[in-house]
Amino acid sequence: MATAEKNLSVFSTDDLPDVSRRRFAILVSEWNSEVTEALFAGAYKTLLDNGATSENVIRGNVPGSYELSLGALWFAQRDDIDAVIALGCVIQGETKHNDYINHAVAQGLTNVGLQTGKPIIFGVLTPNDQQQALDRAGGKHGNKGDEAAITAIKMLGLQQQVYSFQFK
Repeated sequence: MATAEKNLSVFSTDDLPDVSRRRFAILVSEWNSEVTEALFAGAYKTLLDNGATSENVIRGNVPGSYELSLGALWFAQRDDIDAVIALGCVIQGETKHNDYINHAVAQGLTNVGLQTGKPIIFGVLTPNDQQQALDRAGGKHGNKGDEAAITAIKMLGLQQQVYSFQFK
């Protein structure tokens, strides 16, 4: 979570790989759409600003954050998708529903990445209230969507490094 010392939109772009031919899926939860649409805008712009092309970015919507895992699996199973960015927002609220949803989504997305060997990026906000969410979706703490897009790009760079490295 962003703090006063960390802005989600400030990151190193040194040595980013060429992603002009890479294909990205961005999954967006429709729940808390004011927040998730801002996350999408940040992720999409950051991908384009760092070499991705608009025709190589596909968007999918899911009803809520809980459904991000299955949507991510469906996209990740496609041979023409290189990385999936999952964007959502689960606000704490008055009940403990957020604990169950956040855990399930984190575990689900992790499992999809391990199962498919593709970068599956957790871009889900878990704030205590609406203002904290807005602060992290383009507000005073930057945009988690920006961070998620850069994470996807960097993971693709690591994947390329791992699979192309040869010992002498």
